[in-house]
Amino acid sequence: MKKQELIHLHGLLAEVCNHYEQMADCEVEHQKYSELGVRPTSIHKSKTDHKAAVFALADGITEGMEQETETAVSATAD
Repeated sequence: MKKQELIHLHGLLAEVCNHYEQMADCEVEHQKYSELGVRPTSIHKSKTDHKAAVFALADGITEGMEQETETAVSATAD
């Protein structure tokens, strides 16, 4: 994957994260992502930095979704 494509993916994933936080009314864990200091607009950062940021952001989103699905769902019918 080219750097430009990775930056684009990084931006899309950041938008998915923002949308998920609004829709699920929760906060995605951003600690690992924040520590990297790489944002989609950080075009001067290396391809490797953006790749690490994409993986950290994806991990945060999936962990948030896993926690959401682990909550018990009522067995009653509507």
